[in-house]
Amino acid sequence: MSRFYPIIDLAVSGPKGAGIAGALARAGCDLVQVRAKSATSSELFTFAQAVRDSVGPGCRVIVNDRLDVALAVEAAGVHLGEEDLPVEAARRIAPAGFIIGATARDPLAARRAAQAGADYLGAGAVFTTGHKSDTRLIGLDGLAAVAAAVDIPVYAIAGITLENCARTVRAGAYGAAGISAIANSDDPAASFTRLDRALREAASG
Repeated sequence: MSRFYPIIDLAVSGPKGAGIAGALARAGCDLVQVRAKSATSSELFTFAQAVRDSVGPGCRVIVNDRLDVALAVEAAGVHLGEEDLPVEAARRIAPAGFIIGATARDPLAARRAAQAGADYLGAGAVFTTGHKSDTRLIGLDGLAAVAAAVDIPVYAIAGITLENCARTVRAGAYGAAGISAIANSDDPAASFTRLDRALREAASG
């Protein structure tokens, strides 16, 4: 499973985000998240469907926040934030094999999400970022505490760069997720490859 988890944000990448996701899949990425915080249901559905069609069967698509849209486009899963549908409610509705990710900022929330049926966690903000309205930092120490509390993969979120990503794995995360590191790159596929390699090397070292 990829160590770097790209988030394709409609507000950042626009419609070309689907093409970016396809390029990432061809570079070996096997998990991408679709995010569109300000989009209508119809806009998110159209974008998520375009991403799913672009990546093909070898890359799983996760829809941020919206279980209904994830199910409608036959995505592989959903990522639920702290104000979204509870993980246990989503698990009752979701089909077998459906991936459910959750956000956790502290060990208690992490354990609750894991016990409710989350398959992985996003923990942050680890570094400062311009893509989240809630920029409360947990830092590397907070990330380490979340990772130590559960036995499921934890992805560090917020402010991830090639220069700092290895520090998240050394703190205990499985990998890292991000928007800007891909969206701001002239070659998103190459950037993904470098980030994923750096995280793998940190994990093996």
